[in-house]
Amino acid sequence: MAVIRAALFPCTPNRDHRPNHDRARRSHQRPRREHGERRTARDTPGKRTSRYEEEVVVVVEEEDESPAPRSPERRERREKRASKNTPDRSPKHRQRSPERRRRYDPESFTPTDRSSNPLSFDSLAKLDAHNEKVSRQPQEKERLLVPKEKDRNHDRRRKEKVASGRVLKDKDKARHRRKSDYGKEKRRVISGPLAEEGRVRKRGGYIAEESGKKRFGRKCWIAVLVIVLLLVIFIPVGIYASKKHGSGAGSGSDPSNDNLKDVDQGDIPAAAKNTYLDPFTWYDTKNFNVTYTNDTVGGLSVMGLNTAWDDGAQANENVPALDKKWIYGTMPIRGVNIGGWLSIEPFITPSFFQSYKTNQGIIDEYTLTKELGPQNAAKMLEKHYAQFVKEDDFQQIQAAGFDHVRIPYSYWAVTTYPGDPYVPKISWRYLLRAIEYCRKYGLRVNLDLHALPGSQNGWNHSGRQGAIGWLNGTDGALNAQRSLDIHNQLATFFAQPRYKNVITIYGLANEPKMIALPTTAVVDWETKAAAIVRKAGLQAYLVVGDGFLGLSKWQGQLTGVQNVILDVHQYTIFNKNQINFPHQKKIQYACQGWTEQMKSSIDVTKGFGPTICGEWSQADTDCALYLNNVNTGSRWEGTLPTADPTTSVTSPDCPPGAGTCSCGKANADPGSYSDDYKRWLMMYAEAQMASFEAGWGWFYWTWVTEGATQWSWKVCSWNSPLLM
Repeated sequence: MAVIRAALFPCTPNRDHRPNHDRARRSHQRPRREHGERRTARDTPGKRTSRYEEEVVVVVEEEDESPAPRSPERRERREKRASKNTPDRSPKHRQRSPERRRRYDPESFTPTDRSSNPLSFDSLAKLDAHNEKVSRQPQEKERLLVPKEKDRNHDRRRKEKVASGRVLKDKDKARHRRKSDYGKEKRRVISGPLAEEGRVRKRGGYIAEESGKKRFGRKCWIAVLVIVLLLVIFIPVGIYASKKHGSGAGSGSDPSNDNLKDVDQGDIPAAAKNTYLDPFTWYDTKNFNVTYTNDTVGGLSVMGLNTAWDDGAQANENVPALDKKWIYGTMPIRGVNIGGWLSIEPFITPSFFQSYKTNQGIIDEYTLTKELGPQNAAKMLEKHYAQFVKEDDFQQIQAAGFDHVRIPYSYWAVTTYPGDPYVPKISWRYLLRAIEYCRKYGLRVNLDLHALPGSQNGWNHSGRQGAIGWLNGTDGALNAQRSLDIHNQLATFFAQPRYKNVITIYGLANEPKMIALPTTAVVDWETKAAAIVRKAGLQAYLVVGDGFLGLSKWQGQLTGVQNVILDVHQYTIFNKNQINFPHQKKIQYACQGWTEQMKSSIDVTKGFGPTICGEWSQADTDCALYLNNVNTGSRWEGTLPTADPTTSVTSPDCPPGAGTCSCGKANADPGSYSDDYKRWLMMYAEAQMASFEAGWGWFYWTWVTEGATQWSWKVCSWNSPLLM
């Protein structure tokens, strides 16, 4: 065997990564070096070759007969053919970096090591196979040595090429798209190359960073215009509503209750925690004394009250200060009611009832609190107590020229009984605070027990709509006694010296329905109640209702009771033979009819004696929402059928010649009232005030409502000075 040693060319990777399929075929041929071409380590012994260079030992088995040596002519012809098939390599191709050079051992390098030495046919075949294998090694090596970043950059460049094609395509589409179709094309929201170039479809429009502008479609412009129009409409409406409703039911932000910061919750006894006596459970603590106390007077808590008070305030320059005597019968009372506040009345706060369906039967405070449950009812109603009427309201009442305030409240401010769903005692605290506000602004108070146990009239503002359970029915006597017990507690509490100058009028029962109750039974109960109140030490004027009997029927009644005032409530809209009066006749009736009634009533030879009008309004119709009960109609439109034929109205009952009897105009925004109609409303109010001042005076019903304009002094005064 003969051993042949050959040094191979290093396989330099091709720069464009394209394989040279001819390299294996011609790698055994020595390329011709041109003049001046740099020698390589392969040609120069002692120079370091690349680490890819190898010495390959090719073993060739010798045959019995050695081939004849090649002649010089034959060798020359082979070299010429090799020079034609193998391209010349430039110095750049042959040059090797220092890291890839390897020194040959000069002593081991012999002339026989040159690749130009002749090889046998089998040796050449094996050499070709080896060169083909080695030619693949640099590519594999480069794949291992090149960082992953190169692959990522390659992928990114490929995606950018694709994205660029899409962008150009999109631009071409945009140029040919018709203007009427602009903004209608649907494209999915994408990320990646298109997002990097700033051509991403956003919700509501198309954004291109090249121009730096937002381009909106037709739908987007329409949406913008709609929003602008809504703002133009609702901002003024919101301003009007805030003035109109003031501190409406449940409106406004929650109070800060800063005065609780200096109170230690540890001072609250364990038995009082989370009860109505715990100030940390109060929704609103403004102007309350939040120091815990369990003190009571007449069994009623003094919680929230300050120990000091001042009665030097004066409502206006025309009336005496609180600590000066008011001469009733000489000085007319000019007051206002705060209805629908501590005693819920649906037409004043319809928002409490509008969310319920008719078949649910939520029609009064009884059914409302029963539906809500104790916790939800307490939460909702206390928020109403805190926000519907605030200190600002009493300041405005004083500024409007009033000197008295009638405050309706219900018996559950004091206590509740088995089966009652009402929220107990929370309204008591707000009643006491309201009295203190009246004191602050020089306003005298008429306390009106608006709802008695069992309901004294069966109307919704007595707490429970339906049958009368006071002095009537199975529990009539029991509820009558309960009412007397409540008055005993109330009179004992308000007989304290602090209330002597501010609570000057005290009502026994609001609107007992004496046309449905035995008159004698009612008068006897009122006599007992008056005796209890006087025994408790309360010296305020007592008020009894006329019971809808008519003022003339009260002549000679309650003669044994001192300082009693008869209270009448005058409306034309609840009577079938009066609601249809033309405007002129309504004013005439107020000036003549009611004036004559008041004059006769205050004359003890003809009537009862001291008489006031505790309720009246400017209402021209009975169209206000829920005025005639929840989910019922009106007399005006003839949509008020009842079981009682004397009160049922099934045909329109508006003035002759008024045209269509529609509540639309009556319930319209007061801003749409004509000047003539405003003047009539003002004249109607003045006529009634003049009539009632023929007696001891009047209380307007009511101060504020959520939306019944002609029933709210506050709403009227906000909308037009002509109304008030």
